[in-house]
Order: sequence, then C-alpha cells, then structure tokens
Amino acid sequence: MPRTAERTPLSRERVLQTALQLADRDGLDRLTMRALADELGVEAMSIYYHLPNKPAILDGLIEQVFAEMAAETGGFAPPATNASNWSAVLRSRILDARRVLLRHPWAPALMNVRGTPGTLAIGYADGIVGIMRGGGLSHDLIHHGLHAIGSRMYGYVQELNDDNAAEPPADPVQFAALAPHLAAMLADVVHDDPDSTLGWCDDQTEFEFGLDLLLDGLERRRLAEAH
Repeated sequence: MPRTAERTPLSRERVLQTALQLADRDGLDRLTMRALADELGVEAMSIYYHLPNKPAILDGLIEQVFAEMAAETGGFAPPATNASNWSAVLRSRILDARRVLLRHPWAPALMNVRGTPGTLAIGYADGIVGIMRGGGLSHDLIHHGLHAIGSRMYGYVQELNDDNAAEPPADPVQFAALAPHLAAMLADVVHDDPDSTLGWCDDQTEFEFGLDLLLDGLERRRLAEAH
C-alpha cells in the first residue's frame, strides 16, 4: 500500500507565516479566515485552536514583523555607543527596521490600528532607549525625543499626501490661485519616482531627511545639557 505524503502539522507559527505571505501577496484586506484556511489546506476551525480569532492573528502578524526586525538588526540589545556615534547607531537601527516594513507595506497601517503589542515590540523600544542612553542623553531628553520621533522610530511615518489629504485641483491655474506658495514649491521640487510609495516624491530620501533633522536636534540638546 503506497504511503501518502505526511502533512506538515498545523502550528501557531505556521498559521502566522502563512498569514504573512497572504498579506504580502494579496493585501491585508483580503486576509480572511476562509482564505487563510484554504491556503493552509485545513478547515477554519483548525486555526482557532492555535489563534482564537482574527484580532489574535493581526497581533501575531505584528509580532512576526518585529521578529524580522530582530533578525535584520542582529537583536534588539543596544550595541556599544558613546557620545560621538549614538545618532549613527540609532539611525542604522531605524533604517534596518524600515527595510523590514518595506517588505510588508501593509504593516504600518496595522501597527497604527493595533498598536505595537508583544514582548518583541517592547524589546525593540527598549533597545532604542538603550542606544540613546548609551550616547549620554538624559532620560528627560530621551522621553522628549521619543515623542518627537514618533512612528519614525519603527521605520515609517504618516506622509503628507496620505489617503486623507485633500487632492489639489487638476487645473494648475486654479491651484496656483488657491495655494500660490504650495504651487510654487511643487513646481520647483516635484519629480517623477515611479518606485516611490508617494508617487511623486522619493519617500526614502524624505524619511532619512526628517530622521536626520530629528537626530541632529537631539544631539544639539545633548551637548547643551552637558555644558
């Protein structure tokens, strides 16, 4: 009697990895319990044994993203820093995290809705604080700095022309009359970047520009506190 191929046992890890692949391939909106069950080749009820509901799966997806960040950064423990290189170390940590999010473009929106639950997310934030503290920043300055950096700490930022932003009029004359300063700026700096998530601007450059402004400002505040 021929042996049938053994099916990979269902596990929490397998469910979440499959959910991650589905979200990457089809988008988060199409990640349903039925689609996930079909992809796994099981009944939907089998998934509930490992993850009790859809919110648990969504939180598990965030957990998976932070696990990838840990792998990307070599762990969340703060590396050796000093007053001369703390901002470069922090910059590198944040850009490592951003590389992970660029692989999962649905993740920032989910993080905004669900927050950043779980021990891995706490470990990530703790590592950020540790880098800043190792660079000589006071706890008070670190606290203010985290508020200023905001979601940029995790590698993303709410962009200017998100889905909630008002679209400018199609007529350039009308637009110039409505917003002359904005129209002049856009006419001067706008450029085509088909790979950009913004569609008209190099969002990686803008992300790094904003991050550098914040880190430079924190360094100036650190130096002022030290004197």
